[in-house]
Amino acid sequence: MTSPEQTVLMLNVIVVLLGYLVIYPRVAGNNFNKITGHDLIATSIVLITSASMYYDSGIEFNLLVGTVNWFWFTLITYMAIEIPVLLWYIKKYKVTLPK
Repeated sequence: MTSPEQTVLMLNVIVVLLGYLVIYPRVAGNNFNKITGHDLIATSIVLITSASMYYDSGIEFNLLVGTVNWFWFTLITYMAIEIPVLLWYIKKYKVTLPK
């Protein structure tokens, strides 16, 4: 049986990898605005899924520096997983950032 932390981390990894390896290259390419829009959708999916499992459960999540609720654990770990993948994607697909 997996812990709540492991469940959320697996969800985050799956959504980030699916987005940046499969979906974004097909629908967003090197358009930063499209990437951002689709990423907001992906982040919402992760938060809604976590909420459906842990909202009002009282479970505290260990974030190494302290305990937080499901929302902050999901959001912070999603960003920590996503940022390196986003930087790789920007470099690989030569994404032009808006000025």
